[in-house]
Amino acid sequence: QVDDDGAHVVGFFSKERGSPDGNNLACICILPPFQRLGYGKFLIQLSYELSKREGLIGSPEKPLSDLGRLGYRSYWSWIVLEALERGTKVGIAELSRETGIHSDDIIEALDSLRLTRYWRGKQTLQVTRKLIEDCKRSGVAKKPRLLLKPRLLRWHPRPPSVAA
Repeated sequence: QVDDDGAHVVGFFSKERGSPDGNNLACICILPPFQRLGYGKFLIQLSYELSKREGLIGSPEKPLSDLGRLGYRSYWSWIVLEALERGTKVGIAELSRETGIHSDDIIEALDSLRLTRYWRGKQTLQVTRKLIEDCKRSGVAKKPRLLLKPRLLRWHPRPPSVAA
């Protein structure tokens, strides 16, 4: 955060390079004076953007704290609704590829939005333009206060190292 006194560290996250579990974020911390200002979701967005640039589908390290689950679920729900609104084909795999979010987390978001139904013993998606609008109006999937602008991010993954 930048103000009249200069730039301030507001928080950080850590991630394991090459996580065998596909975790794109291990720990997230927003310092107390800066909590509830949107920085947590901003760092969540950043972690997914880095994963997408690496060509990976990611998920945070589990288990999540109660507050972590709320923050992630809100972010997942918002980004899934955005993808559906843009016309992404309705399917878990398609949503996962477009958003960089692991399919289990996509399902959790869709369940929390009540966009899944069971029909003949199988879980199906029920998505209409009206349902998307209703979800957005409900406030369950709030647009983050701070939005990452991926085009302004100057970062590229390192090429994989070659074993000798």
